[in-house]
Amino acid sequence: MFDIKWIRDNAAAFDQALAKRGHEASAARLIALDDARRSHITRLQEAQERRNAASKEIGKAKGAGDDARAAELIEEVAQIKSFIQSGEEEERKLNAELEAALAVIPNLPHDDVPVGEDETQNVLLKTHGEKPVFPFTETPREHFDLGEALDGMDFSAAARLSGSRFVVLKGQIARLERALGQFMIDLHTRDHGYTEVSPPLLVHQDPLYGTGQLPKFEEDLFRTTTDHYLIPTAEVPLTNLVAGEILAEDQLPLRVAALTYCFRSEAGSAGRDTRGMLRQHQFQKCELVSVTRPEESLNELERLLGCAEKVLQDLGLHYRVMTLCTGDMGFGARKTYDIEVWLPGQDTYREISSCSVCGDFQARRMNARFRPADSKQPQHVHTLNGSGIAVGRALIAVLENYQNGDGTITVPEVLRPYMGGLETIG
Repeated sequence: MFDIKWIRDNAAAFDQALAKRGHEASAARLIALDDARRSHITRLQEAQERRNAASKEIGKAKGAGDDARAAELIEEVAQIKSFIQSGEEEERKLNAELEAALAVIPNLPHDDVPVGEDETQNVLLKTHGEKPVFPFTETPREHFDLGEALDGMDFSAAARLSGSRFVVLKGQIARLERALGQFMIDLHTRDHGYTEVSPPLLVHQDPLYGTGQLPKFEEDLFRTTTDHYLIPTAEVPLTNLVAGEILAEDQLPLRVAALTYCFRSEAGSAGRDTRGMLRQHQFQKCELVSVTRPEESLNELERLLGCAEKVLQDLGLHYRVMTLCTGDMGFGARKTYDIEVWLPGQDTYREISSCSVCGDFQARRMNARFRPADSKQPQHVHTLNGSGIAVGRALIAVLENYQNGDGTITVPEVLRPYMGGLETIG
């Protein structure tokens, strides 16, 4: 969400930044809506002033015995009251129109974000580790072949229960997924200073508006008959913990983490990744959220990225980090890093974490502020979020990178305490 006053003062820069994202120029349209709103408010204020003045004149006219003039003024006041009543409704309508127009405008990219149209123009930032070399001569198998052969993945049963894009995990594969999630939340709370939170998985529309999923992306959400929504990511409840709040400066940076299930309709992914666990309606993710002072947010993004990377480093997985171009960033982001893990079964990299700084974009939608120690005037906080990391995709990566020629899976050393000391799944 943007401050319309800032847009009025920086119209050209606003449109230039939107153009980098492939978005149409919007300043003139938004300013026109604001002009109509301002003009109407001015007329209302003038009417209220005239009503007050006329009301006083009525008393004077009656005191002077001028009943005709008093009657004229009474009629005038009645007409003004009628205009004000209808005018207040019109003001609410004009305010809503402007807010609705602002609500679907994406965030503006930072100056150092590469300009591009889609993922093909993302920029490699760095790589870590090496692609695994397998001692067997066969082509590495994909996760679903490995999981089904071990009787640990059942897509047919899931389809009978729930339809496509679900899986039933069993036995040691189910335990491995649980181990991954526990390892992640332990790492971030023990070593990285995040406070663990167990949030609701059902939220009202306001939190989704605050983080930018609504109104633009409602088709990606699961909505219940009670007008609750299943969370698409724990970013929604975690970030909204500060909605409507004025924090003290010494409360920042605020860092919270949650290991939750997430739910997405995948409305725009028909035909993509239909086999296996890569793109599902229900999945687990360890989410990291930071709330900071404005001047700290870019450094916090680098820290957040490092926390997510540490998960893959401890798991011994090869990955690369990409700086997303303007055309591939999420709606609320100003700058985003994607971590892409190597999947030998697919012979490609796939996103496993996305770390973004949103500036004050979400904070303005949520009215989340802090009070600087040297000022009485509250300021909007900056918010950041990142996957630390997607559990299902980590499971895929472990299965494919730690597969053996006989179809067994070596358990990464860091997960063995969570697996009762088990070294091999077979």
